[in-house]
Amino acid sequence: MDRIIVYPGAIPLDTDLLATNRSTMIALGRLAQMILGSAPVVDGLTCTPTVPASMSVSVSPGSIAQMSVIDASPYGSLPANPTDPLVKMGINQSASTFTLQVPTVPGQTAAYLLEATFQETDTNPVPLPYYNAANPAQPYSGPGNSGQPQATLRSQTVQMQLKAGAPAAAGSQLVPVADAGWVPLYVITVTYGQSAIDQTSIVSAFNSPALQWKLPALRPGFGAGVQTFSSSGLFAVPAGVTQVEVELWGGGSGSFASVAGAPSGGGSGGGYARKRITGLSQGQQIAVTVGAGGNGGTVNGSSPSAGGASNFGSLVSATGGNLNYLATVISPQNGATPPGTGVGGDVILSGSAGQAGVGNQGGMGGAGPMSGSQNSGTTGVTGLFPGGGASGAGTGANSSTPYAGATGAGGLVVVRW
Repeated sequence: MDRIIVYPGAIPLDTDLLATNRSTMIALGRLAQMILGSAPVVDGLTCTPTVPASMSVSVSPGSIAQMSVIDASPYGSLPANPTDPLVKMGINQSASTFTLQVPTVPGQTAAYLLEATFQETDTNPVPLPYYNAANPAQPYSGPGNSGQPQATLRSQTVQMQLKAGAPAAAGSQLVPVADAGWVPLYVITVTYGQSAIDQTSIVSAFNSPALQWKLPALRPGFGAGVQTFSSSGLFAVPAGVTQVEVELWGGGSGSFASVAGAPSGGGSGGGYARKRITGLSQGQQIAVTVGAGGNGGTVNGSSPSAGGASNFGSLVSATGGNLNYLATVISPQNGATPPGTGVGGDVILSGSAGQAGVGNQGGMGGAGPMSGSQNSGTTGVTGLFPGGGASGAGTGANSSTPYAGATGAGGLVVVRW
């Protein structure tokens, strides 16, 4: 940061004070950009209903950091610098209130956008005392004793406004788009006949740049947040998150039932994938599919089924364990040889194949990556989670009694950020 040098006995200049202020502002702006980046960031400015409730909302004190220039106009005696970029911070120290109007047509709803921008203005005009060389004891009022007031503060604040959307039938109203240079904060929805605004009427704008995390809450690397899916669902990208790491296991396949004189082979394990995914945005929803374990075969009945694939949207997947095409309900000895594998990951692994049934003993179930192989029993045994194939079924001590197969273990999806 630049620092002004002054000397004993030297006549102080107004530019000494002005340059000190400017240098401090530049240093803080560069520090803010280093930490927050160059995109707008908002802290505070929370929108809530008034108390008592009315058709107005209250916006708490807060700040906005936004890219601007050093000085668009002269700063006292210092010349303007309208070309060099700088992150500046506007601060509102007191709350603001905004009043909304409900639609006048029954059945209609309107959406308002509360938007904000950085604002810099010269304020607090005062007729300043000036040195009077003719009579130093009697200062001039204003430059040349004109009495003209001059701004004494270059204030940096947050300017906010409500932008009304066109009323429309409830559910079809559109949210206005933020104006150029403004950032969206909140969407407030009002309906015909409404007499007061409650918290359900106020939601954060989809692409609001609100600062979600403070330094004490941050942790290095991934692991600050973890969401585990053992069944299919939706992953909503949390606030402040732009990248995630995803691990997926496909479901393991089921095993055949044994028949008199022939045990069944084990099912194969599902695959595995791990991928770092970037470029996400707050509120984005990604479909998560968790592969189910394959069904087990029944005695004198149905064939087993393959394991299901696990997917994180279309970005990465892990396929389920498959069945051996040579195994049938009347000749089930062959283990499930084609295991599942990862698809599209930074790391991809295949599960292991199920073993063939031998003698009167069913084959071991294949393992999903980082799980284990299921030992065989008289009846088939469910695969080990996540993604393990079921073990095969034996035929009893006399090799003549058939037993049912078992289901494969379900898949798993783990998301970390």
